[in-house]
Amino acid sequence: MSDRDNSASLRLAVVGPTHPYKGGVASHTTELCHELAEAGHDVTLVSWSHLYPSFLYPGEQAVPGGAPDVEPFPRTIRSLSWARPDTWVRTGRRLRGMDAIIVVHVIPQGVPSNLAVLRAAGAGRTSSSGLGPRSIVIAHNVLPHETRPGDRQLMGALFGRVDSVVVHSDSQAKLATELGAAHVRELDLPPHLPGGPPEKHVESTGPTRLLALGIVRDYKGVDLLLDAMLDVPELTLTIAGEMWGDSGRRVKELAADPRLAGRVEVHSGYVPADRIAALLARHDILTLTYRHATASQNVLLAGLHGLPVLASHVGTFGGQVRDGVDGLLVPPGDRASLVEALRRLSDRGYAARLRSAVRPPDLSGPWAHYVGGIEALASTESEALVDEAERDVVPPDTPVQRAKDLVTAVRMRRRRQLTLRPADFPEWVRASDLLAVDEDALDAQHLARQLGLPRCSDAVSAWAALGALAAILRIRDDGRRGALIVDESGTRSPFSRWSRALGFEPVELELTGRRTSVEVLDVDTASLDVMARLHPGGCGADDVDHAVGQASWALRSGGLLIITVPVGEDDPEWAISPADIRGIVARADDLGLVLVGDVDGDITERIRVASASAREVRAAQPGARRSGAVPAYGILRLTFRRR
Repeated sequence: MSDRDNSASLRLAVVGPTHPYKGGVASHTTELCHELAEAGHDVTLVSWSHLYPSFLYPGEQAVPGGAPDVEPFPRTIRSLSWARPDTWVRTGRRLRGMDAIIVVHVIPQGVPSNLAVLRAAGAGRTSSSGLGPRSIVIAHNVLPHETRPGDRQLMGALFGRVDSVVVHSDSQAKLATELGAAHVRELDLPPHLPGGPPEKHVESTGPTRLLALGIVRDYKGVDLLLDAMLDVPELTLTIAGEMWGDSGRRVKELAADPRLAGRVEVHSGYVPADRIAALLARHDILTLTYRHATASQNVLLAGLHGLPVLASHVGTFGGQVRDGVDGLLVPPGDRASLVEALRRLSDRGYAARLRSAVRPPDLSGPWAHYVGGIEALASTESEALVDEAERDVVPPDTPVQRAKDLVTAVRMRRRRQLTLRPADFPEWVRASDLLAVDEDALDAQHLARQLGLPRCSDAVSAWAALGALAAILRIRDDGRRGALIVDESGTRSPFSRWSRALGFEPVELELTGRRTSVEVLDVDTASLDVMARLHPGGCGADDVDHAVGQASWALRSGGLLIITVPVGEDDPEWAISPADIRGIVARADDLGLVLVGDVDGDITERIRVASASAREVRAAQPGARRSGAVPAYGILRLTFRRR
């Protein structure tokens, strides 16, 4: 079979900071490139060899020690230098063939370089030809927290050039419109959380332990927190981050107050990603007592690590913290309210109740929405839907405009969707099957690329998703891509991305442990066509039982449940034995779910062959099990059809 063009792919250039530069904007830029590439687009990250002079950023610009906060994006070119305008022009010329250029705005002083890149690329609504790449600005902060003379004029010049501006809050959308942006799209800031998985919380019988994490600047209000702590002695505070200018000096002076002796620790300096999990595990509350804010990742970071939050009611915090449930919200700059909140948190029992209510954040759904919004703006159709007569009448940030954005995204995906048919999948791609050798996973990964599906770096995930996709097309698709699909496979599963590439609109859920059906699925009985739970390592026995129970009432007649299960004899705490497979099939059958495949024939035979092969390897290489040469178990994909 010859390779196909990926008709769902756009050629995108993302211009912004990445490793070795530190901070949330660099992390977001890098993660955005990963997500766009995972969605099947041809992405190049254009970054800086020299970002900006030290007088604009008094702290250390690069990550200390050189270890990246997030995984670097492989297709990165560092061709831009603050001190060499010729690099701005040369880089822009190299981007003329792109479908869209996405500029990540950092500070107003970066506007001249960004404008030079866009002009050289022929991008933007004021280009002479009108045939250049579309231009999108992602503005984390339309104006900086500490403004300088000329900032508004610089931002007006940038917004007057570009086709669209992406912001992350209502207030920023209004400000961008005031500064001349023709089309503003507000998208929730998706998670780009450093530090890896959480560590076990370190319990303490002492005072409630507060943490202020990140660079210390005036707008973050750490000084307000220290001042309020003078009235609440039953608390301790750790301040971990870079001390920024006068704000940092002020915080150090307050921390040295004799009334806070023994209660405040200051760890001055950048906190590397590999220290974040352990730091959060040793504290009880994350504090965000900001004077003002736009959007922040810190509430999500706290949620990932199981910590409640004390936050000012500014920016996006009000929508992220459930006041009195998993955190406390106080008016910004209100000392009396902050003191009262600290007194409540000094009760360790109350702090523990807040911690017990913390829910881990959804790490995949927000990115799917964010990438979809960028795709809509990068499409040539997004501008065609709004003619020049309407442009001056319809304000950028209205329900009417949002509806048009949604129509754009749907039309774009339908126009660019892949047209795969059941016949495009060979017979060896089965609805129910066993993966026992790496070669089968690699074959599935290669076939996915031949079919034009978006790239998937994990071969096992590709194997699981490819069989599921083939089953849907063979059994459940009516040709109109109208099947209602719920994907419970977790972060970075290719199944949802591949389904979208074919024209389906799957709903993604991120599950973190077993939950009741009421908590997971708020749907009517017999309303879904497909439920998938395709974890690379397989689902545990409890997860399988839960998924079968859900599917028994949520699927329509003829609907599909597709799950992966670890199978083997050597890990009874996780993998099921071959004999247990029949128990799963029998329970599913009792609930009206019939296996698509032959457990007594082909699946059993493949398990037997895999077991025999493993025994031969062990006999020839006695240390093979210890060295990892023989897998402990295989992955079984089971597809059930609702009667």
